Amino acid sequence: MPLVIDGYNLLRWVQRHGEGCDALDEAGLCRVLSYYVGQIRDRADVYFDGLGPPDKTALGGLAAVEVYFTGQDWTADDLIEEKIADSTAPRRLVVVSSDRRLRAAAKRRKARPVPCEAFWTELQRRLRTRPPTPEPREKRGGIGETETDEWLDAFGLD
Repeated sequence: MPLVIDGYNLLRWVQRHGEGCDALDEAGLCRVLSYYVGQIRDRADVYFDGLGPPDKTALGGLAAVEVYFTGQDWTADDLIEEKIADSTAPRRLVVVSSDRRLRAAAKRRKARPVPCEAFWTELQRRLRTRPPTPEPREKRGGIGETETDEWLDAFGLD
C-alpha cells in the first residue's frame, strides 16, 4: 500500500519519542523511510511544509521515496488532502499522520490513517527483524557428482 506521509508531523514525533533520534533531520528521516519501503516493497510520498533546507541533494536519489516541499503558499496538509481526494484507489493509501484533519480526510475516502506512533513502532519492528537467510543452492539444485561419490563411499554403497 503506498504511503502518504506528513513529514514534519512524523519527524517531530520521532524527535520527541524515538530513542536516540532527537538530532534526526528531514534527510535522515527520508533515508530511514527509503530503507523501510524497500523492505516492504512499496513506495512513499513524504510532504514537508515550507521550502525545506537550502541544500536538498541529500533528499534526492532515495529509492521508492518522493519528497515534496510545499513552498510558501501551501501546507503539507493541503497537498496530502489533495492527494487523497485525487486518488483513483484511495483504499490502497496509508496516510501517516497524527493530525486529526488528515486522519478524517483519509477516513472519508476509505484510506487507512495511521498515527505516527503506530507507524514508527511498526517501522522499528520491521527494521530490527533480520531478513531470512537464503537457502543453500544445493537444496534446490542437488549435490554435485563428486559429493555424491563421497557419500556413497562413506556408506559403503559403491
